[in-house]
Amino acid sequence: MPSNHPPPPSAAPVPSGTGEPDPLLLRHGWDDHWQSTWQTSRQSLPEATGTASPDSGTGPPQPGRVVRTDRGRCDVLTAAGLLHAEVPPALAVDPATAPATGDWTAVSGAGGATARLLAVLPRRNALRRSAVTGSSLGQVLAANVDEVLITVPLDVPLRLARVERLLAIAWASGARPVVVLTKADVVDDPGLELAEVGAAAPGARVRAVSTASGAGLAVLAAELTGTAVLVGPSGAGKSSLANALLGREALAVGAVRAVDGRGRHTSVRRELLPLPGGGALIDTPGLRAVGLPETADGVRRAFADVEELAAACRFGDCGHVGEPGCAVLAAIVDGVLPTRRLDGYRKLLREEARAAARTDQRLRAEQRRHRRSTTREHRRSRREREQERGDG
Repeated sequence: MPSNHPPPPSAAPVPSGTGEPDPLLLRHGWDDHWQSTWQTSRQSLPEATGTASPDSGTGPPQPGRVVRTDRGRCDVLTAAGLLHAEVPPALAVDPATAPATGDWTAVSGAGGATARLLAVLPRRNALRRSAVTGSSLGQVLAANVDEVLITVPLDVPLRLARVERLLAIAWASGARPVVVLTKADVVDDPGLELAEVGAAAPGARVRAVSTASGAGLAVLAAELTGTAVLVGPSGAGKSSLANALLGREALAVGAVRAVDGRGRHTSVRRELLPLPGGGALIDTPGLRAVGLPETADGVRRAFADVEELAAACRFGDCGHVGEPGCAVLAAIVDGVLPTRRLDGYRKLLREEARAAARTDQRLRAEQRRHRRSTTREHRRSRREREQERGDG
C-alpha cells in the first residue's frame, strides 16, 4: 500500500540504550512518557538474535508506532523507517487488545513484509466502542490519543443524539473531545448551530470550520496538541478536514449524496499522519453504529449538566420521574433543561449498563475456563507424579 510517511532518515534508529530519540518518532508523538515506558517494557522482551535483514525480520527490538492497520497486518513507523508486520495470532485474539492505529509497539526487523511485531506497549488510553451485535468484545478505534475531533456536518439537520453518543465515548477514553462543525459555509451564520451544539456538549470545545473557504481552520489547527483522532459519520467531511489540517492532499475525498447528505466510506482504514505544526492526526472510516463502552464515566461527563442538577435533588437516589424536590424535573419545567437531554441521559446509561453486564459475563466465563484448565493441569501433574512413584 502507498505510504504518506516521510522516508527514513539517514541517522541511526533509536537505540535500546539511552540515546536521544529520533526526530521521526518525535514527530509522531514520542515523548518522555514513551521513552520511560520503552525502557521499562523492553526488559521483558525476548531479545532477537542475528543480523537484521529485510528477509529475516530479526535484530534487536526497537520502538515504533502503528500508523495503519489492515486485516491482520499493520504498518509500524520506526526510526529505521516504515516496517510492514503481520499481527501475531496471540495479539489478534481479542479486538480490545489487538494492535490499533496509534499504539506504540516493540518490533524487530529492518523493513519488508516480514518484520516481527513483538509486543504492544501499555496504552495511555484508547478510544473504544462496544459491539452493536450484543457481543461483549469491543473495538479500539484509536490508541494513545489526546483529543477526539467529533465531526458534525452542517449541510444536513443536526443530530444531537449522535453528538452526545460520540461525546460519551470520547470522554470515556480519557481524551479531550472537540466538536467540529464542518461545512460551515453552507449556512449564513453558524452561531445558532454553535450555541445549540454547545448546550449539548458541556465541557467540550465546539468549533465551526469550512474547508471550502478556510474559515476556522487556523484556530482549530493552533489548538491541536499531541495526537488527535477524527470520528463521525460518512459524509461529514473528515477526509477533507484532515487534508486541510495536514496541508496536503494526503487522503482521498468522496462524494456525498444530495438526497440525504450521506457519503461513501472514503477512508477505509485508520491511518496516522504527522501534522505540520507538530502532533499527529488519525483519520477513521465513517461510523454507522457506535456502541458505548462499559464505563459509565463517559455518559456522566457528556451529561455534566444533568449530573449537576441531580446533585441538588432532595433524595440521593432520585430517579427524576416525579419525586418531590427533584431539581432535574424542576429545570425542565423552568425551561433550563430540555426534556430531550434527560431522555438521552437515561437511554445511554441503560446502554452502558448492558455493555457492562456483557463484559462481566465474558470475564466470568474466561475465569471459569481458566479454572477448568488449571484443574486439568493439576490433575495431569498429580497422575504423572503418582505414575513416577509407582514405577520407582
